This record gives sequence, C-alpha cells and structure tokens, in this order.
Amino acid sequence: MDKEVLPVLAVDLDGTLLRSNMLYESFWSALAQGWMVLFQLLMALPGGRSRIKHVLAEHACIDPATLPYDQGVIDHIRGWRARGGRVALVTATSDRLARSIADHLGLFDEVMASGRDENLKGKTKARRLCERYGEGGFAYMGDSPADLPVWGKARTVIACNPGRRLSARLATLHPGHQTLSRPNARFADYLRAIRVHQWAKNPLVFLPIIGAHQSDLATLRAGFMAFIAFSLIASSVYVLNDLLDLGSDRAHPRKRRRPFAAGTIPIEQASWMAIGLFAGGVAVGAAVGPAFLGVLLFYHVATTAYSLWLKRKVVIDICALAGLYTLRVIAGAVAAQVPLSMWMLAFTLFLFFSLAAIKRQAEIVDSLADGGRVLHGRGYESGDLATVSQMAISSGYVAVLVLALYLNSTAVDRLYAFPELLWGSCAILLYWISRIAMVANRGNMHDDPIVFAATDRVSLCCALLMVVIVAGSATGFGLL
Repeated sequence: MDKEVLPVLAVDLDGTLLRSNMLYESFWSALAQGWMVLFQLLMALPGGRSRIKHVLAEHACIDPATLPYDQGVIDHIRGWRARGGRVALVTATSDRLARSIADHLGLFDEVMASGRDENLKGKTKARRLCERYGEGGFAYMGDSPADLPVWGKARTVIACNPGRRLSARLATLHPGHQTLSRPNARFADYLRAIRVHQWAKNPLVFLPIIGAHQSDLATLRAGFMAFIAFSLIASSVYVLNDLLDLGSDRAHPRKRRRPFAAGTIPIEQASWMAIGLFAGGVAVGAAVGPAFLGVLLFYHVATTAYSLWLKRKVVIDICALAGLYTLRVIAGAVAAQVPLSMWMLAFTLFLFFSLAAIKRQAEIVDSLADGGRVLHGRGYESGDLATVSQMAISSGYVAVLVLALYLNSTAVDRLYAFPELLWGSCAILLYWISRIAMVANRGNMHDDPIVFAATDRVSLCCALLMVVIVAGSATGFGLL
C-alpha cells in the first residue's frame, strides 16, 4: 500500500500558532523602547500596513522564546512532520519577525511573510500559496475571516479556535473542515487583567473626608464617585502598563502568567480595554466636577509617564509612585471640597514613599531569589537592596514622627474628646511598617504593599485596632 503523500501544511501565525497578534505585539514593544516611534509610524502611513509593519519590526524588541504559543497547534505541526509532511509558516507578519520565530521553533521548512511593500494577507496570501504550491496543493491552518480566500484554494481546511460566526461560514463553505480549539478567556481573566484587587488603593480618596470629620451624604457621594473614577482610570493604566511590559513580564517567573502576557486575553482586545476604561473614568470624573477631572487627568498623564519612562529611573520611580499615591488623597479632597491639611499631606507623602520603596525592595528580593543580578525592566541591581531597605524604613519612621507631632497640635484637641488615646496609633503604625519591611525582605510580599495589606490578617488587625482607637478617642467609648 502506497504511503499517503501529504500536502504542504501552511500555518498562519497571528491567532493560530500564537495566542497573540504580532502587529500589536510589535507596536507595544516598539512604543516601550521609545515613544518617538509614533512619528515614524505617521510618516509610514501612506505606505500602507506593510510599511507600518516594517517600521515596527525595526524598532520592536521581541524575544521569540517568551511568546505565548498555542501548544495544540505545535503538537499538530509535529504530528504532520512525523507523518512525512512539510510545513511552512505563512503570515502577514513582517518577514524579520516571522523568521526569528521560525528559527526559534525549528518546525518550519520555509517561511513566507510580509515584505516592505507587500502585506501577505487574504487574497494576496492565497495567490502566493497557489503560485508556490499550486491550487489545492497545500493544507492551510488559520483562525479568522481574512483566511477565507486562502481556505478556498486549500486542499485541507484547518480552523484554529474559530468564533461562532466563522464556524457557521466554514460549515457551509467547507463542510469537512477540521477544528482545533483552545479555552476562551473567562470573566475572571478580565477581572485579573484590569487588576480589580488594585482598587484596594483607591479608598485613599476618603482619607481627607475622614480627616475633616465630614460624613454628610453629598460628601460621601462625591468620595464614592471619586473612588469609581480612579478605579477605572487606574485599570486603564494597568492595562497600558501590561502592554508596554509584555517582554519583561514574560521573562518574570510570576508575571508571565498575567492574561495578556500569557495570551489568555487577545492583545487586540487589551488595546480597546485601555481606551474604554479611560473613557469611563473621564465620564465619571466629569460628573464630579472640573477641578477633580483636572486632577484625574493629571494622574493619568503622570502614571503613563511612569509606565513609559520614570519606572526605569532609580529613586525617581519611588518618588513617582509616592506621588501617585498622594494624588489619590489630593483628589479626594478636591472631589469632596474639604480642606487638605499640611499634616495629612506630609504624613501621606512620607508613608507612601516608604511603601513605594518597600515595593521595589520586594521586587529586588524576588529577582535575587531567581538568580538575577539586575531587576529586569527597572534600574536597580542586587547590590541596591540594602539602600532601598533603609529608604523604606527611614521614610516610614518619619511618617510616624509626623503623626506624633500632629497628635501634639491644637487641632487634635478640637476634633477629639480623648486625644491621648490616639498615641496608640503611632505604636501600631510603627509596628506595621517594621513588619511589612521584614516581610518584603524575606521575599514573602508578591504584590503592592497596600494590596498586600488588604489580604494580610495581621495588617487587617492593625487597621481594625487603629479604627477602634480613633473611634474611642472621638467618643470616649460612650463615657462622655
């Protein structure tokens, strides 16, 4: 019996071999290298999509070893080769990037990709395949409606994770087509992507309201809307930050499991998520008032600058993080139209500088545990650990000192019936700062210190004790 002669298997890249899209990958990677690439992209627009891809490929820095490949597709390719078939990578991605991926995988006999003046997609791809292998002389594995012209010329149709509409069209046009499926993103994956747990930092907008002892409905409503606006804006920035950090996240032992880095959520969806969340935050901020909206937009600009540039600058990144925390407090005061005392501003600035330094301290410890000497994507080295730890502790203790000086001021006597009880909060804060610095130094803090505190039982107990102390100092526990 004659052995079956297999046609060449032509495999698409975006959404098929990769759980991602190289156009978006190269855009965000190039932007992470420097925002000036945007001007070059504008100049390349008249040349069409192929010229844009060429510019992005020249500026992107993508490691093929860390990209999110579809294991099911790779297994299918290996099975095809084991049966004696030849395999070609045929993609609209830039030739330079496509060949680097093919070289890394070592699974392809040849590569066909977009050149400087030709975008290898749809009908163009179908024509090139027919010229190379003849009509019906190849099997084609793709994933999108753009592949329909190619499937129309192929001997075998293989669809990788097609949507319902595409599946219906394939069932009509190619009843015998094969399907390779993979799990779709879950709702929980989207919640992880927008970092809902990071919203634990946004109740900071209520600090000026609590400090001013104002609890009327209008003030609380303004504070709640400020919380929502900051949460949406912060999530848009987290999505943007993850897109810019795809390369470094994939090189990180823990962050590589994030939805965008792992390819769980398509990267093209991520780009629209960032825009939608930003628009929602601006709409809520505008409803609060123009002054608050101004602070909110400044926060977004500052956070974007941090994501693009400041986070790679030693010490400046810590100052920027502390400032972003403090902006939440300022925004709460603006939204609720309550005065922000210099005592609170000084206290929060030193406290947040301490927490930002602890965040970097934890990252350096994690890097050391993984055998790294340089913190990837940051400006720190392993030898900086002692200095960063000292910055964290000393700034935290200064925050306690500011609190102690405030408790000795005349303002406290006017606001509290038993101000002496508030001194207990200094002891608790001193203990808490010392403890989380120790936790970070031992490599047991894997998130932002404020988010860590929201899930840490000891931290929650400290917070509860401070609430009891403040309530008791205001009321005397009913002894008045």
